[in-house]
Amino acid sequence: MESRMTEGVKTLLGDPKKAILKISAPMMVAMFVTSMYNVVDAIWVSGLGSDALAAVGLFFPFFMMLVALASGIGVGGSSSISRRIGEQNKEAADNTAVHTLIIGVVIAGAVSLPFIPFLNGIFISMGSDASIAGTAAKYAEVLFAGSIFLFFSYIGNAILRGEGDSKRAMYAMILGSVLNIVLDPLYIYTFRMGVVGAAWATLTSMLVSSVPILYWLFMKRDTYIDITFRDFHPSAGITKEILRVGVPSSLSQLSMSIAMFGLNWIILSVGGDDGIAIFTSGWRVVMIGTIPLLGMAIGVTAVTGAAHGAGNAEKLETAYMYAIKIGVTIEIAVALFIAIFAPQIAYMFTYSEGSASLYGGLVDFLRWMALFYITVPLGMLTSSMFNGIGRGERALIVTILRTIVLQIAMAYLFALVLGMGLKGVWWGIVVGNISAAVVAFAWGKKTVSYLKRESRFKNKIDAFPSEDRK
Repeated sequence: MESRMTEGVKTLLGDPKKAILKISAPMMVAMFVTSMYNVVDAIWVSGLGSDALAAVGLFFPFFMMLVALASGIGVGGSSSISRRIGEQNKEAADNTAVHTLIIGVVIAGAVSLPFIPFLNGIFISMGSDASIAGTAAKYAEVLFAGSIFLFFSYIGNAILRGEGDSKRAMYAMILGSVLNIVLDPLYIYTFRMGVVGAAWATLTSMLVSSVPILYWLFMKRDTYIDITFRDFHPSAGITKEILRVGVPSSLSQLSMSIAMFGLNWIILSVGGDDGIAIFTSGWRVVMIGTIPLLGMAIGVTAVTGAAHGAGNAEKLETAYMYAIKIGVTIEIAVALFIAIFAPQIAYMFTYSEGSASLYGGLVDFLRWMALFYITVPLGMLTSSMFNGIGRGERALIVTILRTIVLQIAMAYLFALVLGMGLKGVWWGIVVGNISAAVVAFAWGKKTVSYLKRESRFKNKIDAFPSEDRK
């Protein structure tokens, strides 16, 4: 196996602390650039007017569904590949990669193509104006028809991450995001394609970002993973393993959207439209503040997956706890920065005369959320560890507990039952997240302790001569 080792695989199988940093750092950069693209994309579309924003907004939940499914299957495949590498079973790792691609293609077609003829009717049934529904349908047709490129982009990227090659994964993600930023004004305004131009810019960027991944995996073939369909062996076990992590990962992302609906309902009840404006503006800052953790989560899944595949529970624990320490340290720094500069950050969203009244409420929100950041790593990175060891259902439970159960329950309690208004919602988000994070971390520690005991027992059994075990 030594001759087949790439730098990424050596990283995965080496010092777990160095592996966490080497895999996570490029992903942090890639996630930051991607988040910037999302903001810029919205800015360009907003120049077309409120109807254009409404049309894109109508399709947004469907697009998030596609992204959740694509990234979820990618996480499932990446996790399984890392475990096979830890086992030093290259043939199984190769076969897992092919399974992941095939599953992705099948799901991409199943959840997009059948809906294309009915999109206009679907949007009208949602209560949209006929003209806006028509625009939304044209926008959606482009991205639904090209969903296979979205899935390949996410899954190909995940295969690279699964073998520890996060640098090239980063290059592909940055290429797509930067290209989208450049193409948006070109397609929307220069080519006068309007809202549909934004869809084509997104599809073009996904297609172009898939090209280097296609080249690395199928033409240059300098990756550890060899994807050859002639050697593909269908396996229900591999499929189940990918879906056991992939489906819960997709549902975890969708649960976050559900949680936002719940929080919006509570906020509207106690704070009206101004409350929603404060929350949505402030939550964008929160999302940017947790970007480093998204990169670290990818590193944790890969490294703990390889350690678990190798049966090295000590290494798994080292990677998990080191990531928690680094994550908490980063988020403390983020929390302090945002708390100190909350007035300046709030001004960026409230500089106009029409939004100036939101300034004080937004400053308060940003400072309350400083308490939120510090415990996020405990829950998020524990979920990533669960994904790494193939326990996707536990990661889903942790996410639902945090996003839907405790945050919404606490926000409802403080805001409506105790009558604390908007401040009660902020209290609820913080208290709910802290409570869920403590439960998740305790569960994670208990799981790792169990794996360590299991590993010691197996080592003791293996230490006996084979004739003594008969």
